[in-house]
Amino acid sequence: MKSPIVATDNPIFEPPFLGERHLKGITLDEILPYLNETVLFRMHWGYKPDKSINETDEDFKKRIQPILKECINTVRTKNLLIPSVAYGYFAVNSEGNDLIVWSDDTRTEILERFTFPRQKKEQGKGQKDSDQLCIADFFKLAPTPDYAAFSIVTMGNLISEETARLFESNSYTDYLHLHGLGVEMAEALAEYFHKRIRDEWGFGNEDGDSIAGLFRQKYRGGRYSWGYPACPDLEDNEKVAHLLHAKKLGIEVSEETGWQYHPEQTTSAIICHHPQAKYFNA
Repeated sequence: MKSPIVATDNPIFEPPFLGERHLKGITLDEILPYLNETVLFRMHWGYKPDKSINETDEDFKKRIQPILKECINTVRTKNLLIPSVAYGYFAVNSEGNDLIVWSDDTRTEILERFTFPRQKKEQGKGQKDSDQLCIADFFKLAPTPDYAAFSIVTMGNLISEETARLFESNSYTDYLHLHGLGVEMAEALAEYFHKRIRDEWGFGNEDGDSIAGLFRQKYRGGRYSWGYPACPDLEDNEKVAHLLHAKKLGIEVSEETGWQYHPEQTTSAIICHHPQAKYFNA
């Protein structure tokens, strides 16, 4: 089944190539505009506006930004963040809740399928049925050609080694700052590279007019990372790593680590071009 609300007449965007590529040499200056300071300051660092003085969000950020500047100077001086990306485009089709990844447009299945959860019908009295969405719904059924992009981004292992050293030396504040920055810079790299993929794929002109808008998904399609409600199965991290040959970038994933990536500041995603592909809970 497919969700009744997902359109099936959306145009197909053919990607510029099929298969995977690896990219190094991305600079911090390219990534930093995509750093979500709100998430970094509030969620990772635990800072909050001072309610006793009715501190505005703008004044709050101005107060915390010197800490961010110091942390960025530290990672620059010690060369702790080494951004790299594995990404690619693949021919795909959906079948129920499954996404089939083909070797190319001749449709030879090349790895175990991705199976995504589907929203359940709401059973409460007086409630409407849910949209019953599933990520697989955003792709065409065979034999109609369709495509998905996959990405893995990492900030490298040096930041993990430095934060481990700080923790062991009881430098907890410095540890908190650098660890949070490393994690959120990986997310910024993912956001930055998603933008590059949209441009490369041919629909970047549909983006909103600000980076803040991108944080609110003001662009065509969606990017889903494993571990979140729409695709919670972390075992799929291994499939993505295999698909993109992530070992060439020093990225490892295994059952022994709970299917988490190593280095820690690493994240992967599937990228859909369907205009209705937005975040949802399953």
